[in-house]
Amino acid sequence: MQNQTSPLLQRLADVPVIPVLEFHSVDEALHVSEALVTGGLPLLEITLRTPVALEAIKAVAAALPQACVGAGTVLNVEQLHAVRDAGAQFAVSPGLTPALAEGAQGAGISLLPGVATASEAMAALEAGFTFLKFFPAQAAGGVPMLKSLGGPLPQLRFCPTGGIDAALAPTYLALPNVVCVGGSWVVPKDAVASGDWGRIRTLAEQARALRNKR
Repeated sequence: MQNQTSPLLQRLADVPVIPVLEFHSVDEALHVSEALVTGGLPLLEITLRTPVALEAIKAVAAALPQACVGAGTVLNVEQLHAVRDAGAQFAVSPGLTPALAEGAQGAGISLLPGVATASEAMAALEAGFTFLKFFPAQAAGGVPMLKSLGGPLPQLRFCPTGGIDAALAPTYLALPNVVCVGGSWVVPKDAVASGDWGRIRTLAEQARALRNKR
């Protein structure tokens, strides 16, 4: 079966962090996304946790063609199609259902499905996915769990997300089966509230530099 995430995996070759974003207005989405992209983080995960999420995806994709806009918290095929139609180039799910796995086949959008156990990872692999989100990373065993999965499942690559901050990120990125990490620390809520886009850009630059330390 074709690996549904191979194009996404290729794009992540030198991007260590995917910002996990929750926007409450399109204006906020545009400012934050521009700061992140300028700071060197062009892959953005805009989560479907607010009413403006689809509108934000559409606006950012149109305004920042140099970005690779993705959608997070995609739970079903209907949402997968909706984010694709809004301009998202990849979708991220906290888990994987048979319906979502089947719906991703030929959907025209890369899916990064979430797993937390060896059985879930095996099921995702059976469905044709070799690049997976490890979620919730810290709660599901963190670095030791990913090390353990690397033995029996060496063909899998992961993007751990959940509870990861700037201090923990390098430890995850040092693992051979970790391609990148997802995190929201690059977009502090107080920086967004005060419109401090420069601070967000600086945090993005620091996160981008983590790739050079691997």
